[in-house]
Amino acid sequence: MLLWFLGTALGAVWFVFRDPSFDVRPLALGAVLPELDGLFGAARIMHTLVFSLVLLAIVMLATIGRRAARKRWLGLPIGTMLHLVFDGAWAYALVFGWPLAGWSFDDAPMPFAERGWWNLVLELVGLAILVWFWRRAGLSDPARRREVWRTGQLYRGLVGHS
Repeated sequence: MLLWFLGTALGAVWFVFRDPSFDVRPLALGAVLPELDGLFGAARIMHTLVFSLVLLAIVMLATIGRRAARKRWLGLPIGTMLHLVFDGAWAYALVFGWPLAGWSFDDAPMPFAERGWWNLVLELVGLAILVWFWRRAGLSDPARRREVWRTGQLYRGLVGHS
């Protein structure tokens, strides 16, 4: 599942911050990063709250005195936290609360594996959100796409739109 996490993360950040200069590239990376747990066949460290909080601490410490870098890289832990929310990872206390709930993950399933066919519905919703952003941000224009790729400023195209 990728479209669900990308669409919901982009949508949530837009509706909460409304910042046209927000760099969506680290946000997008953070939104899909926990899916790498799937390489282990089960939910692991990236589906824990501790992972997102440690990532946030690293970003905050690494960007002391560098406001622009901090603003850019805060999107990474925001993305991982939003992934946990939109994945329903909080419903799996053994993983989400690690290590407070114990040190073992006990081969906890990836949250998407528990949803079955609902994943298709969620992916379609994510696709619809991404299509909305594509249209509203003017991404059919190649120059605009290059600008977003270069600057990460997807939301600049939404200013003045409702």
